[in-house]
Amino acid sequence: MTKLSVNINKIATLRNARGGNVPNVVEAAKRIEEFGAQGITVHPRPDERHITYQDVSDLSKVVQTEFNIEGNPNQKFIDLVLENKPTQVTLVPDAVDVLTSNAGWNTQKHQAFLSDVIRVFKDAGIRTSIFVDPNSAMVESAVKTGTDRIELYTEAYAVNYAKNPRAAIAAYADCAAIGKKLGLGINAGHDLSLENIAFFKQQMPYLDEVSIGHALIAEALYSGLENVVKSYLEKLK
Repeated sequence: MTKLSVNINKIATLRNARGGNVPNVVEAAKRIEEFGAQGITVHPRPDERHITYQDVSDLSKVVQTEFNIEGNPNQKFIDLVLENKPTQVTLVPDAVDVLTSNAGWNTQKHQAFLSDVIRVFKDAGIRTSIFVDPNSAMVESAVKTGTDRIELYTEAYAVNYAKNPRAAIAAYADCAAIGKKLGLGINAGHDLSLENIAFFKQQMPYLDEVSIGHALIAEALYSGLENVVKSYLEKLK
């Protein structure tokens, strides 16, 4: 079964809109784990507009499943990860001013930089993953950085799924097969939803983990958090 890691950034966004501590991200993470999710993902950004650095510290003490911290590996981020020792760190090339992640790494251009950062995390016993576009050359170059996994950036799949599902998935299936052959674990995330997740899973036999946040939290407004988490788990079997 592909593992479900729930990104709780949007819960922090809602809390920050009002101030205070409602909804409580730690309590939300605990509930999500109780409902069956196999991981919690956070993506702290330098301006702390949703998940704060304090949230990361608080969550690291209570998450019982896999804890995944995403972000652009500047020195402050590296220090945060090393201090909190998550199960996995996912490296994302976010510019400071982006609203949400919008591209994968150029693993050829940034190979030396990524290799150095990954060595630091792996020496600390933290599993590493690199956010990449569904491009076979980027997957092949990712292997040379020493990363354990790649996370395929799935916005293009989500956008094109309604038009032609098989065309939308083709590049992802190819990259997953290449990555698996080269010894990489395969993660995926961004804009996956209850509408498109089942087909994605069916066509991706080597899929280790999906990270889902925005759609899952939005769907929970209609159907309830527990129901939605369990619906994803069913579709990922």
